[in-house]
Amino acid sequence: MKNTKVRAMVSIGMLSSIAYLLMFLNFPLPMFPNFLFVDFSDIPALIAALIFGPVAGILVELFKNMLNYFATGSPTGIPVGHLANFAAGIVFILPTYYVYNKLKSKKGMTLALVAGTIIMAVVMSIANYFIILPAYTALMGFPDMRNLVVPAIFPFNILKGVMMSIIFMLLFIRMQAWLNKFSVKNA
Repeated sequence: MKNTKVRAMVSIGMLSSIAYLLMFLNFPLPMFPNFLFVDFSDIPALIAALIFGPVAGILVELFKNMLNYFATGSPTGIPVGHLANFAAGIVFILPTYYVYNKLKSKKGMTLALVAGTIIMAVVMSIANYFIILPAYTALMGFPDMRNLVVPAIFPFNILKGVMMSIIFMLLFIRMQAWLNKFSVKNA
């Protein structure tokens, strides 16, 4: 039991570091506002959740965003973007984790990633409309950007989820047996 806890702590630290580094490999997508960036830093968090349970995935999301905030700061002075990234990561990995746990197969993972993508896009659209975009308006003096939720933020999050899902499935196909072997879920 002690070895499992040590392995989980070390793995969460390593996966958080990888996620933090992946945050720097972000890029905008054409056709979307230039403040929306894609990165693949949720993939290590999803791996952590699949191996060690949902709390591990949440911790990876938390640590990567804390590290990034301390390293880069925030134009608002408070981590609005980091909190948004944290929320988006959680609402992507948790549904994916729970659906996959019910349907442990490649098809199950595909359905899980579709569920995670849709839930992330819907929840983040609501959060952007009521919390995130108004925070940027208040803190940065930006004009009200809530009119971007339907034409930009929702489709951006769908596309981001699809891109993350494709990359994750390529990894998952190779790692499925390994993930199941080392999984200590329900921890």
